[in-house]
Amino acid sequence: MVRLLEKRQKTGSVLTIFAIATFSLHILVLFLFILQGLNIRQLSLRKSPNFVQLIDGQPVANIDDLAREPETIRRFISKTMISMFSWSGTLPPQTIEEVANPKSDLGILINTPQGGSQKISTSSWVASFAFSEDFRKSFLSTVAEMTPPEVFSENPSQAMTSQLVIKRLYPPKEIAPGKWRVGMVADLIQRNRVGGEKLITPFNKDLLVRAADYFGNPQANNSTDLQKAIYSVRADKLEIYEIRNLCLLDDYNNLDEDKSKQCVTGKTSDSFIR
Repeated sequence: MVRLLEKRQKTGSVLTIFAIATFSLHILVLFLFILQGLNIRQLSLRKSPNFVQLIDGQPVANIDDLAREPETIRRFISKTMISMFSWSGTLPPQTIEEVANPKSDLGILINTPQGGSQKISTSSWVASFAFSEDFRKSFLSTVAEMTPPEVFSENPSQAMTSQLVIKRLYPPKEIAPGKWRVGMVADLIQRNRVGGEKLITPFNKDLLVRAADYFGNPQANNSTDLQKAIYSVRADKLEIYEIRNLCLLDDYNNLDEDKSKQCVTGKTSDSFIR
């Protein structure tokens, strides 16, 4: 009888150990599944990595999401501002035939702060996608107020053109990780198509630029020319998020982002508003 009880106790002890070990193994597997799920979720939420850019804007290595070459920033600003403020009254040619006979730019209506609406050129509207979304809407309203209605006139004697001539772009100064300040000295030249009279307005601005994410066009083969142009603007992975007047006597060593900073002495450019 004693031996029988000892055998039963040994059998029960082995089963208990086996049950505990099995339960522990299940707990471990469950923990690993949860850990794997969290890792997958983090990967799904991770931003698309940016690449270090060469002077021509080509990506070469995934080193720092916020790194940009100074010349890439300067090229981005030059291209964006020239497109924004050069108005010819015609659309950019898409075919050889349109080079000799360009299509008229009908313009795009933009609401103004006064409650009305005015036209901006199609090139300005496309270039505006290089601006941050929170700045773009208000800036477009300002550009609409600046754009003369004569730009879209079909009467040759009344039609006007505008061109931004950049005289100097200061080297980008980093003000925070992934943010830069760039000074631009330029002239905005408005010219009558007939007669050639022109009005030159100083256009000297401080531009604040930051690194931005970019997602490629998922339907590139089915996109219109306008959609392709918009995606190409964002491909530089940069955006302008603020523009201020530039003090021409500023030594450009003050990197303060304080919006209240004013140029007390020295000449400043005129306001955006005409």
